[in-house]
Amino acid sequence: MKLAQRCAAIRLLLTDVDGVLTDGGVILDNAGVETKCFNIRDGLAIRLWQQAGGKSGIVTGRSSQIVKLRAAELEFDVVRQGVKDKLPEVQEIAASLGVKPEEIAYVGDDLPDVPAIRYAGLGIAVGDAPEEVRAAADYVTSVPGGKGAVREVVELILKNTDRWDDVIRKYMA
Repeated sequence: MKLAQRCAAIRLLLTDVDGVLTDGGVILDNAGVETKCFNIRDGLAIRLWQQAGGKSGIVTGRSSQIVKLRAAELEFDVVRQGVKDKLPEVQEIAASLGVKPEEIAYVGDDLPDVPAIRYAGLGIAVGDAPEEVRAAADYVTSVPGGKGAVREVVELILKNTDRWDDVIRKYMA
């Protein structure tokens, strides 16, 4: 199936956090407080995706307060933290939202993401993902995780479905 056809079906964008929405680095201070660096362009991309009518969600293996805060700020529809086996979680999310596998885009960066990448109608690996993850994906971003990979994915989907110009119109006036 061509990339444009895959993009046309997408209704739900799911993404990992560490290594996708961040560069994969985790900073722990002496008090055990965790810090992550999110790319602001990815945040705007999530907003644009939502404005275009798409649903969004996070499926991550780690649990942290900072992810809870960022997810609330961006109004993700689904947030699942502490997920050890991502595929059953993605399948449960799809069922709860009435979404078919071909209507899901999943963005991952490492081996725990491979089953979800393969399950999704549009499986995506970030540019700096290991070879096995990139090989499992339908699309590999040109940039690494935490450097605008989700922005690239949202643009890819919206441009391939002729919705990009509509969602950026207010910025271009």
